[in-house]
Amino acid sequence: MIGIFDSGVGGLTVVKAILDKIPEYDIVYFGDTAHTPYGTKSAETVVGYTINNIKFLLSQGAKVIVIACNTASSVATTQVLEQFALPIFEVITPAVTQAVEASANLNFGIIGTRATISSGIYERKILAHRPTARIHSVACPLLVPLVEEGWLKKRETAMIVKKYLQPLKTRQIDTLILGCTHYPLLKNVIQAKIGKRVELIDSSICIAEGIQHFLENQRDIEQQLRQTGRLSLFVSDVTDQFKKIAQLTLKTNISFECVKI
Repeated sequence: MIGIFDSGVGGLTVVKAILDKIPEYDIVYFGDTAHTPYGTKSAETVVGYTINNIKFLLSQGAKVIVIACNTASSVATTQVLEQFALPIFEVITPAVTQAVEASANLNFGIIGTRATISSGIYERKILAHRPTARIHSVACPLLVPLVEEGWLKKRETAMIVKKYLQPLKTRQIDTLILGCTHYPLLKNVIQAKIGKRVELIDSSICIAEGIQHFLENQRDIEQQLRQTGRLSLFVSDVTDQFKKIAQLTLKTNISFECVKI
């Protein structure tokens, strides 16, 4: 079973991408909706949430863990790799790999939560690949709440996206990393506001491709995973709006079990 977690509905973009790539594998998802958003929390708090989330997924039978949250990936990956002896994937490295391959002029834009942007993780990883890269980062703290609220097509959301992206547009970036798994739900409006010539890097698709490649080359682990195509969804708090956005993301009728961990 593949275990996936995020602070809320955003991680379901990763679930959808994995289902599109390798639908035969069992998946268990935990959305920590009671504590969303992670991007406004301290690093210590996010590390604590991350460890608890992984322990819950392991209790459900997960053999592979996906941190489908850029904030948790940016501040907690080192700690969890030290604590847990199993394959753990984060969403940042695959996005950076695709971005440096896609960029023609090495002029990158990054948008994410305050915690992700302040960590500097994307800048460090990009510069490790391309030392001459130009990198421009913008924290977008309002986007996660807007997605969680379901304001995907509101005029106000488009105005806020335009405001956040203006500094990146001015710098004529050629590649924009969506540094939060909530942001693919706003991909159309982001593309419209940044311009069609800018390549968008969707970390949910990148991580799904990475896991597919990993399982194709790690048959011993692949054989440990159940392949009945079952999807189990857990959250720490359920709202009607969350259900609506989750169904829109996965494009199917779904049910959640609420758990406290």
